[in-house]
Amino acid sequence: MENYEKIARILRTDKDYVRIAAEQLSLAVGHDDGLARIVQENDALIADRLDKLGVTAHNAEEIFGAMTRELKEHERLLWEHFHRPVCDTESGCKTLLGFAAELANVGKGFFLKEHKAREFLEKEPPQRILGYFKCESVEILLKDFDLFEVYSALRFIEDKEWLNNVFFKQLEAVGPDDFEEREIRVHVLRKEWLAAAESFLKKKYHNVSHLKELGVIFVIPLKIDTPGETLRLFSLLLHYLHEVSFYSRLFRTFARQNDNDNFAKRLISALRGDVLDSRFAEADRGKKWMIVQQYLAKNDEHDWRLFEPHVNPEAIHWSKAEADIAQFGKRFPHLGLDFWNDLDFVGNYYPDASGVDVLVSLNLIDTTMSLVQQKDMIKYLYHHQEALWNKIVSEYIGKEKLEELIIKNFDKGYIDFNNI
Repeated sequence: MENYEKIARILRTDKDYVRIAAEQLSLAVGHDDGLARIVQENDALIADRLDKLGVTAHNAEEIFGAMTRELKEHERLLWEHFHRPVCDTESGCKTLLGFAAELANVGKGFFLKEHKAREFLEKEPPQRILGYFKCESVEILLKDFDLFEVYSALRFIEDKEWLNNVFFKQLEAVGPDDFEEREIRVHVLRKEWLAAAESFLKKKYHNVSHLKELGVIFVIPLKIDTPGETLRLFSLLLHYLHEVSFYSRLFRTFARQNDNDNFAKRLISALRGDVLDSRFAEADRGKKWMIVQQYLAKNDEHDWRLFEPHVNPEAIHWSKAEADIAQFGKRFPHLGLDFWNDLDFVGNYYPDASGVDVLVSLNLIDTTMSLVQQKDMIKYLYHHQEALWNKIVSEYIGKEKLEELIIKNFDKGYIDFNNI
């Protein structure tokens, strides 16, 4: 089987899409064999990790079982290292939050000014939150609760239609002067918000989220009591730190374009997660790669855009988070976390108990999410597949250049490799 066929099978896409895309990348940068290097690296990393796990019979159940057992042990050691965090309070999660901020080391960002955020609340009061806490006004609410805490709660208490069509519509009038440089804020919400967050938690499958425009990452207070949750929370925090930093770079880029009339339009499109919804002409296949700023597979694993050449900034943020975790593992070798280094794009097909080939991802995040959701029989693969699409491009141009091109072309929605 040719290299492009092996990669296409993992990506569940047409083999010619991968072949043509690789040919066009080769023409753009002047060198070839990127796919061969990816396949060789993938196979070498699998062989190395299976050897470390002591796996000899290459079947899907044995590999996944060995990986989750390894992960559970790393999880236990990490939980002990973080002084057995109970993340239902800020103080109970202090060590974990501190290490995440130190490892990511993302610096300041470019975010909506606090007085502007308060102005939004006063102009369009969040009625459900006011009703929930029996407050007559935003002014009274903000005497009891921090501004960023209230903004965090908007995401899981207020009606989505109201948020998008009324509250966040106010962003249409902002300009670069409404933004400022400040530190990213990471915090655990107080327990008062927990009951109101239940439906949000069921939908998200995890208790961490963020507000890109404000530079806020929040944790809904829950005890850590399921295998994999410590590592999941730690990795999510790292991911969001890198994601918020990435969008801050975008906002700065929009502000420097000297086009204030379109600043808000670009900002809102980025926050919405807009993705192109029309195919390129056949002549542009492999030359133009979509920028897909969502994990589309979470909503529809058959979305046609998943099978077209595309890059995904989400996968970049996860790759950085995994590199942070591996670095943490080198710093504290007894944790064994360096096992997961460089595995974001790694995976292959193996027969299951009935002899049917199934895809096994060695991606840390897929494995962690699968472990936490094991009781619900949910198995994750999409982090690995999106990382592999990114890997194809970065193998030709490098990771830093890929991120640079995504930011440069973000509002356009695609990268044209005829003009890089």
